[in-house]
Amino acid sequence: MTFEFGKMAKYAFYFERGVLYTLLLSACTVAIGFVLALVVALIRISKPGKSTLSKAVNKALHLITGLYIEVIRGTPMLVQLMIVYYVLFGKGGFTAPKFMLFGFISGEHLIPGIIALSLNSGAYVAEIVRAGIQGIDYGQTEACRSLGMTKFQNMRYIVLPQAIKNILPAIANEFVTIIKESSICSVIGMQELMFNAKLVQGASFRPSEPLLLAAFLYLCMTVPTSKIIAYFERRMRRGDQR
Repeated sequence: MTFEFGKMAKYAFYFERGVLYTLLLSACTVAIGFVLALVVALIRISKPGKSTLSKAVNKALHLITGLYIEVIRGTPMLVQLMIVYYVLFGKGGFTAPKFMLFGFISGEHLIPGIIALSLNSGAYVAEIVRAGIQGIDYGQTEACRSLGMTKFQNMRYIVLPQAIKNILPAIANEFVTIIKESSICSVIGMQELMFNAKLVQGASFRPSEPLLLAAFLYLCMTVPTSKIIAYFERRMRRGDQR
């Protein structure tokens, strides 16, 4: 088998578009997924008040978030993507905003993809955030109470900064994971890297070279990200050793 990568030069703009689309999709997914995960994690560790209504609301929220995590973690991402795209945004469902970014990124495909990936990412990251918060010594919370700080102040100024520092490597690794898993969005017509690689396959009648180039470009996105993550991990460990 011979490879003729020189013939791929005229299709370079397809790969450029695919990389841009993949990075945009991944960045939006990680940002939204982290906010969702933070909210879910805070609900999961929250304690009910003394009133009956507070206990009922807290129990309902715990049930909903627990069900959300179990459903998302127990079903394939492909199925989740199909449900969001064909059910939530299908006939009779929500209408995705119609707009174009950079002349080729359609909001009708981008928004459902971001929602599906964010829901999936949020369920996994929520457990990471919850573990990070619960890993903070409870004595610090008691010290905050003795100083007259409220629960909100304690969480904002004491617990969350330490928890986020501890889980930052895991959150950053989620960005690497999303870059790779975003390829599944090609099945709904999102013009990310894998979708464009398939277009080049059909246009060039070369099945191997577009796939190898796509794999190389994924490596070009994930390997530097991993190195940056490792750098910040070393910097954080250095600060702890002081």
